[in-house]
Amino acid sequence: MPTDKTKPQGFEKSLERLEAVVAEMEGGDISLEEMIKRFEEGQKLIGYCAKKLDEVERKIEILVKKGDTVEEEPFEESAPAPVRPPAPESEGELF
Repeated sequence: MPTDKTKPQGFEKSLERLEAVVAEMEGGDISLEEMIKRFEEGQKLIGYCAKKLDEVERKIEILVKKGDTVEEEPFEESAPAPVRPPAPESEGELF
């Protein structure tokens, strides 16, 4: 039974196929019709991979240590990134 190359088989397989499609298109050894087919396939693969990345991003959880226990808290996209303390000011000295 032939396999449909545009049917997603998981993120990694889809990404590998997308890379192969791009290489075929960049090679320039295919007809215009095949180029259009590859472009359409690539667009579907890009959409699938982007969707999977979005799903994973939503599932990310941050483990926060609270006392002697570790609790899970949902990842918040709007949470600010940790701030590093400023480097001590040097007065032109390297060491």
